[in-house]
Amino acid sequence: MKNSKILKNLIDSKETLIMPDAYDPISARIIEYLGFKAVQCSGYSFSIAACKKAEVDIDFKENLSITSKIVDSVSIPVMADGEDGFGGVEQIPDTIKKFINIGVSGINIEDQVLDKKSIWKIIDSSMMIEKIQIAKKTAKENGNAELIINGRTDSLSAFDSRKEGLQESIKRANLYLEAGSDIVFVTNVRTLEEAKILVKEINGPLSIAAGLGCNIMNFSINDLKEIGIARVSLPTIAITSIIKTLMTSIDSLKTGNFEYLLDKEILCNSDDINRLINK
Repeated sequence: MKNSKILKNLIDSKETLIMPDAYDPISARIIEYLGFKAVQCSGYSFSIAACKKAEVDIDFKENLSITSKIVDSVSIPVMADGEDGFGGVEQIPDTIKKFINIGVSGINIEDQVLDKKSIWKIIDSSMMIEKIQIAKKTAKENGNAELIINGRTDSLSAFDSRKEGLQESIKRANLYLEAGSDIVFVTNVRTLEEAKILVKEINGPLSIAAGLGCNIMNFSINDLKEIGIARVSLPTIAITSIIKTLMTSIDSLKTGNFEYLLDKEILCNSDDINRLINK
């Protein structure tokens, strides 16, 4: 509960909260070691690290297990990726209880239809509102009334028209805030202009994902700070950078020497490891 309050204060402060996404305990530990104030779990990164073909292939049990290990590896707040709540409205109490029991400080709940056939469909807003309300009620009844609920909308991915998707995102974000979300997360924002419109029209703290293929060339973290985004999520930086670095490093071994690794100073040493493991 203490870390939930810390996370709440970070979200509500005037300073933008930067939350890199972790996919395992060591990535979370590195995020904390480098001075970031909170960790976001990424179901997408979980699935890549586990060599799953789709995010939906990481079920609730596996997500909970990975998230628990991440929570145990750091002292800073951790926000879980609760996907769609892992089911309908009736599943929300069990989902929230179990995430509270492993010590998360917050949880994302999304309005995306999470299955392999309907990846870009969204549920009716009334159902999402009910999920948020039940999540808040369950958190209070289970000893963590301050658990952060991050209401996520995938409206920008569900509409062919960007204008229509943006309008629906604004409408849903405000409804989710009214229902009790502490912060709202609009996914698939591609331009700084879209982000500015969302900041202006949404009546509460807003989260944007940055560093993605669709937007990394269009705006920076600093750009988002300047326009007043409450929280910046970085859902792919950790996993994609480690994959690229590892592929390049291992491939260099085909030369039969360690010249590339030494020149690029890629390898950490035992002192680096000890600082992380024995913090």
